[in-house]
Amino acid sequence: MKEPCETLKCICQTLIFILTLPVNISAMNKSILTAVIAGLIGYGSAFAQLTASQAFVEAPRSVLPLLDRNARLDMLDYFNGGLTTKTSNKLNGSSAVTAVSPEQIAVQMTDASTCHMAVIPAANDTLVAVITTIATPAPDSKMTVYSSDFARDLTSSVFSKPTLRDWVTDGSSLATVESMVPFLLISYSYNPATLTLTLTNNTRSFLSEDVYSIVEPYLKKEILYKWNGKKFARQ
Repeated sequence: MKEPCETLKCICQTLIFILTLPVNISAMNKSILTAVIAGLIGYGSAFAQLTASQAFVEAPRSVLPLLDRNARLDMLDYFNGGLTTKTSNKLNGSSAVTAVSPEQIAVQMTDASTCHMAVIPAANDTLVAVITTIATPAPDSKMTVYSSDFARDLTSSVFSKPTLRDWVTDGSSLATVESMVPFLLISYSYNPATLTLTLTNNTRSFLSEDVYSIVEPYLKKEILYKWNGKKFARQ
């Protein structure tokens, strides 16, 4: 069976050939055929939209320094083949793809770190969000958003990272939190189905129970963002 893009290509080529035939085709019918061709070309481009797997393979080493291109291709082959085989990385450890969809791919990079790569629809491009998470002492994430060719880091223009003040509940004392919480550990999770980005506060995982019981009322447990086609807007 032919792939959708190949089938559409054949249809377009056939219609273009009809337009060149020395037969009597009215101006109206020519306009209709031309419009159909343009529509099919546009429709076909949807099939060619960047997928998360493609982004994973084509990302430069500066984005995924632990894995070269061949290693990433092997990892996808193992996952798609239903194998649990892991691939050696540049730290002499092992990595493996753990989940794949057209919009997102999840990778266990090391025993203590993961990488989620998601493709995000935008007006003039498909953006690629790379979320890296380190699991010690509690999950802590960083997100970088790139253009589809990874030539531009667009993070600052599409995402405003919350400050400590943003994590403090309304009416609570920022000074109290600052005096008891040395830093925050925040994990990121993106849901392509709803275009939502969830930031989860993992402070409880490394503070003592006594300290956390004091600051818990002052801290938000999560902050939500939603992609609006241009940026992640805080909800």
